[in-house]
Amino acid sequence: MSTKISIEEMAAFCKRKGFVYPSAEIYGGLSGFFDFGHLGVELKNNLKQEWWKFHVKQREDIVGIDGSIITNPKVWQASGHAENFEDLMLTCTKCKEKIRADTFIEDNLKVAADGMKADEINKTVKENNLKCPKCKSDFEEVQEFNLMFTTNVGPKQDSSSKAYLRPETAQLMFTNFKLVTDNARLKLPFGLAQIGKAFRNEISPRDFLFRCREFEQMEIEYFIDPEQINNCPYIDEVKDHEILIYSAEMQEKKQKPKLMKIKDALKNKIIKTPWHAYWLALEYKWFLSLGASKDKFRIRQHLNKEKSHYALDTWDMEYEFPFGWKELQGMANRADFDLKQHITHSKTDLSIFDEESKQKIVPYVVAEPSLGVDRSFLVFLFDAYNDDKKRGNIVLKLHPGLAPIKLGIFPLVNKLKDETKKLYSELKQDFETIFDSSGSIGRRYARADEIGIPLCITFDFDSLKDKSVTIRSRDSTKQIRVKIENLKENITGLLNNKKLDF
Repeated sequence: MSTKISIEEMAAFCKRKGFVYPSAEIYGGLSGFFDFGHLGVELKNNLKQEWWKFHVKQREDIVGIDGSIITNPKVWQASGHAENFEDLMLTCTKCKEKIRADTFIEDNLKVAADGMKADEINKTVKENNLKCPKCKSDFEEVQEFNLMFTTNVGPKQDSSSKAYLRPETAQLMFTNFKLVTDNARLKLPFGLAQIGKAFRNEISPRDFLFRCREFEQMEIEYFIDPEQINNCPYIDEVKDHEILIYSAEMQEKKQKPKLMKIKDALKNKIIKTPWHAYWLALEYKWFLSLGASKDKFRIRQHLNKEKSHYALDTWDMEYEFPFGWKELQGMANRADFDLKQHITHSKTDLSIFDEESKQKIVPYVVAEPSLGVDRSFLVFLFDAYNDDKKRGNIVLKLHPGLAPIKLGIFPLVNKLKDETKKLYSELKQDFETIFDSSGSIGRRYARADEIGIPLCITFDFDSLKDKSVTIRSRDSTKQIRVKIENLKENITGLLNNKKLDF
């Protein structure tokens, strides 16, 4: 069981241990931007590698791309981002403090405000006498604020050179759709996957890594024949999986979320298509496979006022952060909106020939699992964080696949440092390993626990005689004696067992 801590405490822990720092802190930082330290970059890379392995390498129906961060601005005109990618903003009449309107209302009134129109927000602010949190003055009428970061490409600094930092990774999968489909010889159903940076000029970045201006996404666009929307060949893999479901109807009737099996959600038409149900369940299972707590997840259906204009149905996978249930992963059924937009604006045929139907079709995106790397990073840290009163230190129980460092190698005393260093040099060829000879062995174990090292290996005086070492488990503190000649094999076996059992 993890220990509950606030988002501020987590930010302090991450800075203290070398996971995440405020960007350019020596100059006062910059709101919404963070740098990942020596442990953070390894954890983040491991997270992305696990996602890629699960979604791309281990499947035959998904391939990856890596699109450009800056692309032709016509892409964002076709997608609607250049004109319509906006949040509503409140501005103080006196001090001119600017605040994102929906989150301000949610925080102060504890009501859902996502999807509220400008007139609704103005009415809500006035009726509830909401004031500027900085100087307690009134607000101006709400305004729209476009979240796109703009830049210039080339030597000219005028409208002809205007471009954008991408606000999402999805569109490059649509613009490259035909090329990838032909080159990879893909047959429906199939998906395109991408991991990459995105940028949004958030009005009020907050909650550490949760809402940033620069972040990373892990995203899939999964394409099907529109005629096969109710035919998902993989649904049996997840139909008996249970998940906490919060449908639009439950929200409107003020009911609580219900734990139910995927097959029952489909039978009762709570989730509209088997494909959508499959991807919701699969993404949930991915988190659980890496040690996340099943009790902190739910899937929530968007209300009609929340849904994007192109979405037939949208669900969010939500996680219970210390500051409430918040979106972790969005999953929209986008139908053929994006491809048709790019067909219209580019005058390029992006349809494909389907051999089964013997006709050209524009596929549907039946699901778009869009997951934030940084928010996932937080989830695994929160679920791993344990304040162990018995040990008297923090124990970060990260899944071995995510742990930034797999092994700690310790000489029992400094006299054994040279022999231990030889073992360290061998093991670091195969595992992320650190050597530590400073302080008592107990203090070294504690330092290793705090940064999530799954296994610690101690070389002692008996090791000189029996050619064996002691392996200690982070989670249980149990120890076993292992021959050095069998060490790599034993380490591999233990790391592949997420419970690190002896």
